[in-house]
Amino acid sequence: MPLHIQTPYVRSHVASRRLGKDVLLKLEAMQPSGSFKLRGVGAVCDARRAAGSRRFVSSSGGNAGIAVAYAGRELGVPVLVVVPESTSARARDLIRLEGAELLVHGASWAEANMFAQSVLSPHDAFVHPFDEPELWQGHSTMIDEMAAAGPKPDAVVLAVGGGGLLCGVLEGLARNGWCDVPVVAAETQGADCYARSIAQGRPVELPAITSVATSLGAKRPCDAAVEWATRHAVENIVVSDAAAVAASLRFLDEHRILVEPACGAALAALDAASSVLAAASRIAVIVCGGVTATVEHLQALSSRER
Repeated sequence: MPLHIQTPYVRSHVASRRLGKDVLLKLEAMQPSGSFKLRGVGAVCDARRAAGSRRFVSSSGGNAGIAVAYAGRELGVPVLVVVPESTSARARDLIRLEGAELLVHGASWAEANMFAQSVLSPHDAFVHPFDEPELWQGHSTMIDEMAAAGPKPDAVVLAVGGGGLLCGVLEGLARNGWCDVPVVAAETQGADCYARSIAQGRPVELPAITSVATSLGAKRPCDAAVEWATRHAVENIVVSDAAAVAASLRFLDEHRILVEPACGAALAALDAASSVLAAASRIAVIVCGGVTATVEHLQALSSRER
């Protein structure tokens, strides 16, 4: 049995009414670890344990680390997660709560990632948070579920950080014969490495992450995410932190589900100027989740961004 669950794929009446289109929500926030990350992470951890790995090591800004910690607990395998100093106290507590060992190293995820790889032993398995084909294959199963449930959307909206979710969704679209369904890739200003990379036709590294959407905090997207845009229609949308936070709070009011600003970027994109969404009658949104959010934190960010 996989570690992830099949999540609801439901029509949002309130969003559909507001936009005058059918809006369908793939509720990945309902995964046991709190985000879509468990699909890919679970697949990788399952395979690595079967191959004989005795410990899982990962680097993360939050959600991936929580997913690896959850997978390790479920599979009975010890876990070490290295996070940067920017990772919130709540995220750190949630990783420890799953029974994982936690180390804090470096100012950014890139530094934490380098350190995590430096402490690997021969019997360890490194679980990358977004750049791993087996991980993308795990994420792609959400599209299998959407295709089985129907109906087919005219566009898929999702948030992009390092590109793991994007690669998984695009793989799933291709496998299910939905190659004609464009993807809207949403980011926040200050964490928009993917939009900048697509604009320049090559992976671009940001000097720093300045957005409050820290789960989008990869300074550079994976190569595969940039390459996918050469063979599948991808539209980039960059929203403000304020818009992402406001969308998260509105989603809580309208659907009683708490998500973090990284997910709020995808929700905010629904109201942004978009030629793809303007032409679509039915839009699917990947509600990727984010268990590190709290109502108090979102409200504090909302007050600060005004």
